[in-house]
Amino acid sequence: MAKAKAAKKSAGGTSLGELNRQLEKLDRELVRLMNERARTTAKIAQLHRAANEPIWDSVQEREQSELALASNRGPLSAEVVRSLMRDLSSAGKGLVKGVKVAYLGPLYSYSHQAAAEYFGTTVDFAPVSTIATVFDELLHSHVDYGVVPLENSTDGRIVDTLGMFARHPIHITGEIQLRIHHNLVARCGRGEIQEVFSKPQAFSQCREWLSKHLPGVRLVEMTSTAAAAQLAAEKPGAAAVASLQASLNYGLNIVAANIEDNKSNVTRFAVIGGELPRRTGHDKTAVMFELPHRPGALADAMLAFKKGALNLTWIESFPATGTRNEYVFFAEFEGHHADAKVRRALDLLKRRAVKVEWLGSYPKSLPLE
Repeated sequence: MAKAKAAKKSAGGTSLGELNRQLEKLDRELVRLMNERARTTAKIAQLHRAANEPIWDSVQEREQSELALASNRGPLSAEVVRSLMRDLSSAGKGLVKGVKVAYLGPLYSYSHQAAAEYFGTTVDFAPVSTIATVFDELLHSHVDYGVVPLENSTDGRIVDTLGMFARHPIHITGEIQLRIHHNLVARCGRGEIQEVFSKPQAFSQCREWLSKHLPGVRLVEMTSTAAAAQLAAEKPGAAAVASLQASLNYGLNIVAANIEDNKSNVTRFAVIGGELPRRTGHDKTAVMFELPHRPGALADAMLAFKKGALNLTWIESFPATGTRNEYVFFAEFEGHHADAKVRRALDLLKRRAVKVEWLGSYPKSLPLE
Protein backbone atom coordinates (compact mmCIF):
# COMPACT_ATOMS: atom_id res chain seq x y z
CA MET A 1 0.00 0.00 0.00
CA ALA A 2 2.84 2.36 0.91
CA LYS A 3 4.49 1.61 -2.45
CA ALA A 4 1.23 2.41 -4.30
CA LYS A 5 0.98 5.75 -2.51
CA ALA A 6 4.61 6.53 -3.28
CA ALA A 7 4.03 5.77 -6.96
CA LYS A 8 1.43 8.54 -7.03
CA LYS A 9 4.02 11.15 -6.07
CA SER A 10 5.95 13.03 -8.75
CA ALA A 11 9.72 13.53 -8.65
CA GLY A 12 9.07 16.88 -6.94
CA GLY A 13 6.85 15.34 -4.30
CA THR A 14 3.54 16.59 -5.77
CA SER A 15 0.65 14.14 -5.62
CA LEU A 16 -1.27 12.92 -8.69
CA GLY A 17 -4.40 14.65 -7.40
CA GLU A 18 -2.59 17.97 -7.06
CA LEU A 19 -1.14 17.65 -10.57
CA ASN A 20 -4.60 16.92 -12.03
CA ARG A 21 -6.07 19.96 -10.27
CA GLN A 22 -3.20 22.08 -11.60
CA LEU A 23 -3.84 20.73 -15.12
CA GLU A 24 -7.56 21.55 -14.89
CA LYS A 25 -6.73 25.12 -13.83
CA LEU A 26 -4.24 25.51 -16.71
CA ASP A 27 -6.77 24.12 -19.20
CA ARG A 28 -9.40 26.65 -18.12
CA GLU A 29 -6.87 29.47 -18.49
CA LEU A 30 -5.78 28.16 -21.90
CA VAL A 31 -9.37 28.09 -23.14
CA ARG A 32 -9.89 31.67 -21.95
CA LEU A 33 -6.67 32.88 -23.60
CA MET A 34 -7.35 31.00 -26.87
CA ASN A 35 -10.76 32.63 -27.17
CA GLU A 36 -9.31 36.03 -26.31
CA ARG A 37 -6.66 35.59 -29.00
CA ALA A 38 -9.28 34.47 -31.52
CA ARG A 39 -11.39 37.57 -30.82
CA THR A 40 -8.34 39.83 -31.27
CA THR A 41 -7.34 38.06 -34.48
CA ALA A 42 -10.90 38.47 -35.77
CA LYS A 43 -10.87 42.22 -35.03
CA ILE A 44 -7.58 42.60 -36.93
CA ALA A 45 -9.00 40.58 -39.85
CA GLN A 46 -12.11 42.80 -39.93
CA LEU A 47 -9.93 45.93 -40.14
CA HIS A 48 -7.90 44.41 -43.00
CA ARG A 49 -11.12 43.47 -44.78
CA ALA A 50 -12.58 46.98 -44.38
CA ALA A 51 -9.39 48.41 -45.91
CA ASN A 52 -9.54 45.95 -48.85
CA GLU A 53 -6.36 44.27 -47.61
CA PRO A 54 -5.79 40.51 -47.54
CA ILE A 55 -6.90 38.72 -44.38
CA TRP A 56 -4.42 35.91 -44.97
CA ASP A 57 -0.99 37.53 -44.65
CA SER A 58 1.81 34.95 -44.52
CA VAL A 59 4.45 37.56 -43.70
CA GLN A 60 2.53 38.93 -40.74
CA GLU A 61 1.91 35.36 -39.55
CA ARG A 62 5.64 34.60 -39.66
CA GLU A 63 6.56 37.83 -37.87
CA GLN A 64 4.05 37.23 -35.07
CA SER A 65 5.15 33.64 -34.73
CA GLU A 66 8.85 34.55 -34.50
CA LEU A 67 8.16 37.23 -31.88
CA ALA A 68 6.30 34.72 -29.73
CA LEU A 69 8.95 32.03 -30.25
CA ALA A 70 11.61 34.37 -28.89
CA SER A 71 10.09 33.77 -25.43
CA ASN A 72 9.85 29.98 -25.81
CA ARG A 73 11.92 28.16 -23.18
CA GLY A 74 10.58 24.65 -23.83
CA PRO A 75 10.05 21.83 -23.32
CA LEU A 76 7.89 22.25 -26.47
CA SER A 77 9.96 22.64 -29.64
CA ALA A 78 9.79 25.75 -31.81
CA GLU A 79 8.04 23.77 -34.56
CA VAL A 80 5.32 22.53 -32.21
CA VAL A 81 4.69 26.04 -30.87
CA ARG A 82 4.69 27.49 -34.40
CA SER A 83 2.13 24.89 -35.52
CA LEU A 84 -0.18 25.59 -32.56
CA MET A 85 -0.03 29.34 -33.15
CA ARG A 86 -0.74 28.90 -36.86
CA ASP A 87 -3.92 26.98 -36.07
CA LEU A 88 -5.02 29.54 -33.47
CA SER A 89 -4.55 32.35 -35.98
CA SER A 90 -6.37 30.40 -38.68
CA ALA A 91 -9.32 29.74 -36.37
CA GLY A 92 -9.53 33.43 -35.41
CA LYS A 93 -9.61 34.56 -39.05
CA GLY A 94 -12.25 31.93 -39.73
CA LEU A 95 -14.62 33.84 -37.44
CA VAL A 96 -14.57 36.67 -40.00
CA LYS A 97 -14.43 34.69 -43.24
CA GLY A 98 -14.51 30.96 -43.66
CA VAL A 99 -11.92 29.71 -46.15
CA LYS A 100 -12.05 26.71 -48.46
CA VAL A 101 -8.81 25.46 -50.02
CA ALA A 102 -8.49 22.97 -52.90
CA TYR A 103 -5.35 20.87 -53.21
CA LEU A 104 -4.10 17.76 -54.97
CA GLY A 105 -5.34 15.04 -52.64
CA PRO A 106 -6.02 12.81 -50.97
CA LEU A 107 -5.46 13.64 -47.30
CA TYR A 108 -1.85 13.34 -46.08
CA SER A 109 -0.38 13.95 -49.53
CA TYR A 110 2.50 16.41 -49.72
CA SER A 111 0.12 19.00 -51.23
CA HIS A 112 -2.11 18.58 -48.18
CA GLN A 113 0.90 19.04 -45.92
CA ALA A 114 1.89 22.23 -47.79
CA ALA A 115 -1.66 23.62 -47.59
CA ALA A 116 -1.80 22.96 -43.84
CA GLU A 117 1.58 24.66 -43.36
CA TYR A 118 0.24 27.81 -45.04
CA PHE A 119 -3.38 27.96 -43.85
CA GLY A 120 -3.33 25.92 -40.65
CA THR A 121 -5.50 22.87 -40.09
CA THR A 122 -8.78 24.61 -39.18
CA VAL A 123 -9.79 25.74 -42.70
CA ASP A 124 -12.11 23.75 -44.96
CA PHE A 125 -9.87 21.59 -47.15
CA ALA A 126 -11.12 20.22 -50.48
CA PRO A 127 -8.92 17.39 -51.80
CA VAL A 128 -9.25 16.85 -55.56
CA SER A 129 -7.82 14.24 -57.89
CA THR A 130 -5.90 16.40 -60.41
CA ILE A 131 -4.04 19.70 -60.63
CA ALA A 132 -6.47 20.76 -63.38
CA THR A 133 -9.36 20.32 -60.94
CA VAL A 134 -7.70 22.69 -58.45
CA PHE A 135 -7.78 25.39 -61.14
CA ASP A 136 -11.35 24.49 -62.13
CA GLU A 137 -12.57 24.72 -58.54
CA LEU A 138 -11.16 28.25 -58.34
CA LEU A 139 -12.52 29.30 -61.73
CA HIS A 140 -16.02 28.18 -60.72
CA SER A 141 -15.70 29.91 -57.29
CA HIS A 142 -16.17 26.64 -55.41
CA VAL A 143 -13.10 27.42 -53.29
CA ASP A 144 -11.25 30.54 -52.14
CA TYR A 145 -7.71 29.30 -52.72
CA GLY A 146 -5.82 26.49 -54.39
CA VAL A 147 -2.44 24.92 -53.62
CA VAL A 148 -0.52 23.35 -56.52
CA PRO A 149 3.05 22.00 -56.84
CA LEU A 150 5.21 24.28 -58.98
CA GLU A 151 8.71 22.77 -59.08
CA ASN A 152 10.93 20.25 -57.34
CA SER A 153 14.65 20.66 -56.70
CA THR A 154 15.30 17.16 -58.10
CA ASP A 155 12.78 16.78 -60.94
CA GLY A 156 12.34 20.42 -61.96
CA ARG A 157 9.09 21.93 -63.21
CA ILE A 158 5.67 20.38 -62.63
CA VAL A 159 4.37 20.13 -66.18
CA ASP A 160 0.67 19.83 -65.28
CA THR A 161 0.77 23.06 -63.26
CA LEU A 162 2.53 25.09 -65.96
CA GLY A 163 0.12 23.73 -68.54
CA MET A 164 -2.84 24.98 -66.48
CA PHE A 165 -1.28 28.43 -66.00
CA ALA A 166 -0.90 28.61 -69.80
CA ARG A 167 -4.64 27.93 -70.14
CA HIS A 168 -5.86 29.89 -67.11
CA PRO A 169 -3.39 32.53 -65.81
CA ILE A 170 -4.79 32.67 -62.26
CA HIS A 171 -2.83 34.90 -59.87
CA ILE A 172 -0.22 33.40 -57.57
CA THR A 173 -0.67 34.93 -54.11
CA GLY A 174 1.86 32.96 -52.09
CA GLU A 175 4.39 30.14 -52.09
CA ILE A 176 5.33 27.29 -49.77
CA GLN A 177 8.70 25.55 -49.91
CA LEU A 178 8.43 22.14 -48.31
CA ARG A 179 11.40 19.86 -47.61
CA ILE A 180 10.31 16.48 -48.94
CA HIS A 181 11.38 13.47 -46.90
CA HIS A 182 10.34 10.16 -48.43
CA ASN A 183 10.00 7.02 -46.31
CA LEU A 184 9.63 3.36 -47.21
CA VAL A 185 6.54 2.31 -45.24
CA ALA A 186 4.84 -1.08 -44.88
CA ARG A 187 3.22 -3.52 -42.49
CA CYS A 188 5.84 -6.16 -43.27
CA GLY A 189 9.63 -6.27 -43.01
CA ARG A 190 11.95 -5.23 -45.86
CA GLY A 191 12.66 -8.85 -46.78
CA GLU A 192 8.95 -9.55 -47.35
CA ILE A 193 8.32 -6.62 -49.71
CA GLN A 194 7.28 -7.73 -53.21
CA GLU A 195 5.90 -4.44 -54.59
CA VAL A 196 6.42 -0.75 -53.84
CA PHE A 197 3.71 1.80 -54.66
CA SER A 198 4.13 5.55 -55.07
CA LYS A 199 3.74 8.41 -57.55
CA PRO A 200 6.31 8.73 -60.38
CA GLN A 201 8.00 11.82 -58.88
CA ALA A 202 8.63 10.04 -55.58
CA PHE A 203 10.19 7.06 -57.38
CA SER A 204 12.38 9.45 -59.37
CA GLN A 205 13.56 11.17 -56.20
CA CYS A 206 14.44 7.83 -54.53
CA ARG A 207 15.76 6.00 -57.61
CA GLU A 208 19.26 5.26 -56.31
CA TRP A 209 18.11 4.09 -52.86
CA LEU A 210 15.45 1.77 -54.30
CA SER A 211 17.87 0.33 -56.84
CA LYS A 212 20.47 -0.38 -54.16
CA HIS A 213 18.25 -1.68 -51.34
CA LEU A 214 15.29 -3.23 -53.19
CA PRO A 215 16.72 -4.58 -56.49
CA GLY A 216 14.20 -6.56 -58.49
CA VAL A 217 11.19 -5.41 -56.46
CA ARG A 218 8.35 -4.21 -58.71
CA LEU A 219 7.62 -0.47 -58.64
CA VAL A 220 3.98 0.43 -59.26
CA GLU A 221 2.98 4.01 -60.05
CA MET A 222 0.05 5.65 -58.24
CA THR A 223 -1.62 9.06 -58.42
CA SER A 224 -0.32 10.12 -55.00
CA THR A 225 1.93 8.97 -52.16
CA ALA A 226 -1.04 8.99 -49.77
CA ALA A 227 -3.03 6.63 -52.02
CA ALA A 228 0.07 4.42 -52.19
CA ALA A 229 0.26 4.30 -48.39
CA GLN A 230 -3.40 3.31 -48.17
CA LEU A 231 -2.85 0.45 -50.62
CA ALA A 232 0.26 -0.69 -48.74
CA ALA A 233 -1.86 -0.91 -45.58
CA GLU A 234 -4.35 -3.20 -47.32
CA LYS A 235 -2.21 -5.46 -49.53
CA PRO A 236 0.14 -8.17 -48.17
CA GLY A 237 3.76 -7.83 -49.30
CA ALA A 238 3.20 -4.24 -50.39
CA ALA A 239 5.12 -1.12 -49.35
CA ALA A 240 4.88 2.55 -50.28
CA VAL A 241 7.15 5.52 -50.64
CA ALA A 242 5.25 8.14 -48.67
CA SER A 243 5.34 10.84 -46.01
CA LEU A 244 5.55 10.29 -42.27
CA GLN A 245 2.01 11.70 -41.91
CA ALA A 246 0.62 9.17 -44.39
CA SER A 247 2.34 6.28 -42.61
CA LEU A 248 0.92 7.36 -39.25
CA ASN A 249 -2.58 7.77 -40.66
CA TYR A 250 -2.65 4.29 -42.20
CA GLY A 251 -0.88 2.54 -39.33
CA LEU A 252 2.26 1.64 -41.29
CA ASN A 253 5.76 1.07 -39.98
CA ILE A 254 8.75 3.09 -41.16
CA VAL A 255 10.88 0.42 -42.82
CA ALA A 256 13.47 3.02 -43.87
CA ALA A 257 13.37 6.77 -43.24
CA ASN A 258 14.49 9.65 -45.48
CA ILE A 259 15.30 7.53 -48.52
CA GLU A 260 15.37 10.48 -50.97
CA ASP A 261 18.62 10.59 -52.94
CA ASN A 262 18.93 14.38 -52.60
CA LYS A 263 18.90 15.26 -48.90
CA SER A 264 18.08 18.86 -49.83
CA ASN A 265 14.96 17.75 -51.72
CA VAL A 266 12.46 20.64 -51.75
CA THR A 267 9.15 21.03 -53.56
CA ARG A 268 7.81 24.53 -54.10
CA PHE A 269 4.05 24.99 -54.08
CA ALA A 270 2.07 27.97 -55.37
CA VAL A 271 -0.92 29.39 -53.53
CA ILE A 272 -3.38 30.54 -56.20
CA GLY A 273 -6.48 32.70 -55.88
CA GLY A 274 -7.58 34.98 -53.07
CA GLU A 275 -6.54 38.56 -52.41
CA LEU A 276 -3.28 39.93 -53.77
CA PRO A 277 -0.67 40.16 -50.98
CA ARG A 278 0.87 43.44 -49.85
CA ARG A 279 4.37 44.50 -50.85
CA THR A 280 6.93 43.45 -48.23
CA GLY A 281 10.27 44.46 -49.76
CA HIS A 282 11.25 40.79 -49.96
CA ASP A 283 9.07 39.64 -52.83
CA LYS A 284 9.07 37.67 -56.06
CA THR A 285 7.14 38.36 -59.25
CA ALA A 286 6.06 35.73 -61.76
CA VAL A 287 5.19 36.39 -65.40
CA MET A 288 4.29 34.30 -68.43
CA PHE A 289 5.08 35.50 -71.94
CA GLU A 290 5.03 34.46 -75.59
CA LEU A 291 7.68 35.61 -78.08
CA PRO A 292 7.74 36.08 -81.85
CA HIS A 293 9.16 33.05 -83.63
CA ARG A 294 12.43 34.56 -84.89
CA PRO A 295 16.16 34.27 -84.06
CA GLY A 296 17.26 36.23 -80.98
CA ALA A 297 13.73 36.80 -79.63
CA LEU A 298 14.52 35.23 -76.25
CA ALA A 299 17.83 37.11 -75.92
CA ASP A 300 16.02 40.38 -76.66
CA ALA A 301 13.39 39.57 -74.02
CA MET A 302 16.05 38.79 -71.40
CA LEU A 303 17.50 42.28 -71.87
CA ALA A 304 14.36 43.65 -70.20
CA PHE A 305 15.41 41.95 -66.96
CA LYS A 306 19.08 42.84 -67.36
CA LYS A 307 18.39 46.53 -67.98
CA GLY A 308 16.05 46.55 -64.97
CA ALA A 309 18.76 44.94 -62.78
CA LEU A 310 16.25 42.24 -61.85
CA ASN A 311 17.57 38.95 -60.55
CA LEU A 312 15.91 36.05 -62.36
CA THR A 313 15.27 33.16 -59.95
CA TRP A 314 13.51 30.77 -62.35
CA ILE A 315 12.76 30.45 -66.05
CA GLU A 316 11.02 27.62 -67.90
CA SER A 317 9.68 27.07 -71.40
CA PHE A 318 6.51 25.18 -72.21
CA PRO A 319 4.94 24.27 -75.60
CA ALA A 320 2.15 26.69 -76.50
CA THR A 321 -1.26 25.11 -77.01
CA GLY A 322 -2.27 24.53 -80.62
CA THR A 323 1.15 25.12 -82.20
CA ARG A 324 3.96 22.82 -83.32
CA ASN A 325 7.04 24.84 -82.38
CA GLU A 326 5.92 27.91 -80.39
CA TYR A 327 6.67 28.17 -76.65
CA VAL A 328 5.33 29.95 -73.61
CA PHE A 329 7.99 31.15 -71.14
CA PHE A 330 7.55 31.33 -67.39
CA ALA A 331 9.90 33.64 -65.50
CA GLU A 332 10.21 34.52 -61.84
CA PHE A 333 12.40 37.31 -60.48
CA GLU A 334 13.05 39.26 -57.31
CA GLY A 335 10.92 42.36 -56.82
CA HIS A 336 7.27 43.42 -56.60
CA HIS A 337 4.88 44.55 -59.31
CA ALA A 338 4.57 47.88 -57.48
CA ASP A 339 8.33 48.57 -57.74
CA ALA A 340 9.20 51.18 -60.36
CA LYS A 341 12.03 49.11 -61.86
CA VAL A 342 9.75 46.08 -62.16
CA ARG A 343 7.10 48.12 -63.97
CA ARG A 344 9.72 49.53 -66.36
CA ALA A 345 11.09 46.05 -67.09
CA LEU A 346 7.61 44.66 -67.77
CA ASP A 347 6.81 47.59 -70.08
CA LEU A 348 9.98 46.82 -72.07
CA LEU A 349 9.15 43.09 -72.11
CA LYS A 350 5.67 43.85 -73.48
CA ARG A 351 7.23 45.74 -76.39
CA ARG A 352 9.37 42.70 -77.28
CA ALA A 353 6.84 39.93 -76.66
CA VAL A 354 3.68 38.84 -78.42
CA LYS A 355 1.88 38.53 -75.07
CA VAL A 356 2.76 39.06 -71.38
CA GLU A 357 0.70 37.86 -68.41
CA TRP A 358 1.52 39.01 -64.88
CA LEU A 359 0.93 35.97 -62.66
CA GLY A 360 1.46 37.70 -59.34
CA SER A 361 3.84 39.19 -56.77
CA TYR A 362 4.19 37.44 -53.43
CA PRO A 363 6.53 37.23 -50.42
CA LYS A 364 9.60 34.99 -50.59
CA SER A 365 9.36 31.92 -48.40
CA LEU A 366 11.86 29.75 -46.58
CA PRO A 367 11.95 25.93 -46.82
CA LEU A 368 9.87 24.24 -44.12
CA GLU A 369 10.42 20.78 -42.64
